[in-house]
Amino acid sequence: MAFGLSRQDIPDKEVGIWPDNWDVFKVFEAMSTQWRTGACGATGMDYSVLSGVIRMCGVPICQRQTIFSDFRRMEAEALQVMAEQRENK
Repeated sequence: MAFGLSRQDIPDKEVGIWPDNWDVFKVFEAMSTQWRTGACGATGMDYSVLSGVIRMCGVPICQRQTIFSDFRRMEAEALQVMAEQRENK
């Protein structure tokens, strides 16, 4: 059980990713093992490795600021969902 989720919590339906979001999705997925956690669960991502992950995912230099901004939005949304799930238990 990762992040308080069991296999039953994850729907079996496929979710499409728009091409404009593909690069940030790759980065977010590659960072999936980099959550910092505290007593109440995840608190955010470990940004110390983010620039290396962005480079390893092949994001062009001219897009990295946009990817960083989009990544932070995804992180904030994920944290919100995790917080709501903790409240509903």
